[in-house]
Amino acid sequence: MALTPFVDALPLPPVLKPKARRKNYTYYEVKMEEFFHKFHRDLPDTKVWGYEAMLPGPTIEVEQGECVYVKWINDLPNEHFLPVDKTLHGAHEGMPEVRTVVHLHGAEVEPDSDGYPEAWYTNNFEKVGPFFVRKVYKYPNQQNPTTLWYHDHAIGITRLNVYAGLAGMYIIRNEEERALNLPSGRYEIPLVIQDKTFNEDGSLFYPSNVDNPPPEFPNPSITPGFAGDTIVVNGKAWPYLEVEPRKYRFRILNGSNERFYRMSLDSGQNFIQIGSDGGLLEHPVTLSEIVIAPAERMDVVIDFSNQPVGSSIIMKNTANTPFDFGAPPDPETTGQIMQFRVIEPTGEDTSIVPENLSVIKRYKECEAKRIRDLSLDVTVDRYTRLLFLLNNHEFMDFINEKPVVGEPEIWRIINPGLGVHPIHIHQIQFQILDRIPFDTAAYIQTGKITYTGDPVPPAENEMGWKDVVQAAPGFITRLMMRFGPYTGRYVYHCHILEHEDHDMMRPFEVISKKYCPVEIDCQNYEKCSEDN
Repeated sequence: MALTPFVDALPLPPVLKPKARRKNYTYYEVKMEEFFHKFHRDLPDTKVWGYEAMLPGPTIEVEQGECVYVKWINDLPNEHFLPVDKTLHGAHEGMPEVRTVVHLHGAEVEPDSDGYPEAWYTNNFEKVGPFFVRKVYKYPNQQNPTTLWYHDHAIGITRLNVYAGLAGMYIIRNEEERALNLPSGRYEIPLVIQDKTFNEDGSLFYPSNVDNPPPEFPNPSITPGFAGDTIVVNGKAWPYLEVEPRKYRFRILNGSNERFYRMSLDSGQNFIQIGSDGGLLEHPVTLSEIVIAPAERMDVVIDFSNQPVGSSIIMKNTANTPFDFGAPPDPETTGQIMQFRVIEPTGEDTSIVPENLSVIKRYKECEAKRIRDLSLDVTVDRYTRLLFLLNNHEFMDFINEKPVVGEPEIWRIINPGLGVHPIHIHQIQFQILDRIPFDTAAYIQTGKITYTGDPVPPAENEMGWKDVVQAAPGFITRLMMRFGPYTGRYVYHCHILEHEDHDMMRPFEVISKKYCPVEIDCQNYEKCSEDN
């Protein structure tokens, strides 16, 4: 169905009000519900899932250091309205078809509040997963002010639940950031960018299989990725936003399953990026275009003061899908994201973009206690479907990564393939050290690394705190991080959700000290330390 772009105004998700606010904590209840949502003027209402019957869910705003409790309530039906592949781990026969667990993406929390994929639960907590611990999650919010987001993380069906609508923003604020006098109030706009495809009757389309599947494929079957043909921002297809000729701050989230966006403005204006996943950058970075992967957040300022009243500006997308070797977007559809319309000013713009935004203490490589290699591998599963893995391990294999709380580590992400994988690590924010080109053919043949060029430092806008990294093909992407302050089990995974659901996700365990797992027959402490 052909839809006319820029006929619906951009909606702004409301800020959620707490159920209770006490001296020492704030308490929220958030219900997951099925409802009907209008994506476009010319579309019938569409069945979706959402938090508090909204798409995206309401924004949760908290103060740095504010102790927040959230009861995430599953009030969804028992049957999914999208095709469930029951050959995937966690979604197999006998499992409840509809399961949810909420992950606050980018949050530094205890493991029982992280949204572990097997900590799922059904409607009214009637059935729970093997790692379910608590009904009410605790968020201490001790990290930097930043833009986080909450979304479903149930094993085997994350791609379906997020696509159905289970996502929303979570913003941490503090007085130090307010004092910077960045654009605020109605001049601070969240942009949750997603892509959808609609059937003729207006219902959501999600593929039940690949095109022309071989006879050995199950039906329904997961696909290697899915990108919709309609760009949706804050729940509206190709919306417009009226802006005054002044500075605006946009908190941008790529909430798509697979699609990357390479964003630019057709007016030739620049973006001024001020923040990334984990908070403000040290200094603003001026960019003519920005590339944002699934699950990444970018905090940018756009200055419309040099645009005449009555003019319109289109935010474009030129990223190929799959990124960056696939097909280019259609300039008339997926090549457009939204429109800005410049209107008469209502007052003076007193906001600024200061030269100094924050102070970021850089890790020193010499401080690293361990270097871990993480290969991005591709094989086939028992049905001959493409299967992307981490270190050639499936999700349920033995846990190999056991970082020690408080000890800095370097992770080398080795990508010998064709596409970019957005790798997300739970519990912490990390720093990107560099990307080093290497001989992929030799690595695939022998498993040995041969560098073919000098290290490429991260781009200026990647120099802040990150929880998602674009792991480029033909490069070894090096990250440095320090796990803690909590111990326990978390996961890392590709945030292309079809990859995540099909075993490109692995658990890791943060431990308080080095120890000898019972699975390893160790002769001495030193040998055990090497294995961990």
